[in-house]
Amino acid sequence: MCGAHNQDDTNLATGTLQVDDERVRITRYDFQPGQETGWHRHEYPYAVVPLVDGTLRIVDAQGEKLVPLSAGISYSRPAGVEHNVFNGGQAHMAFVEVEMKG
Repeated sequence: MCGAHNQDDTNLATGTLQVDDERVRITRYDFQPGQETGWHRHEYPYAVVPLVDGTLRIVDAQGEKLVPLSAGISYSRPAGVEHNVFNGGQAHMAFVEVEMKG
C-alpha cells in the first residue's frame, strides 16, 4: 500500500513485501483484531486476495463500511483509492495485495 501516513505505528498491520519489480508490487498484510493499515492512497490499480475469512472495516471519504471477505475470493480496485483499512473481526486477518504497475 502506497503512501501510508499514520502517527501511531503500534496498531499497524504487518506488511511483508514479497515482490517489487517493474511490473508488480506484491505484499502480504497480517492484521490482529483492530489493527489498521493507516490512511493511504493507492498509486496503482490493485487486487486483494484474502487468505482467511474475515471482515474488513474500511474508512474513506464516503464514511465507514464493513466488508466480509472469504478466503480465496479476490477483488480489485482502481488507482487513486484513499482509505484506512481495519481488521473489523475478532480473529487474525490476512490478505495478499497485488499492485499492477504497468
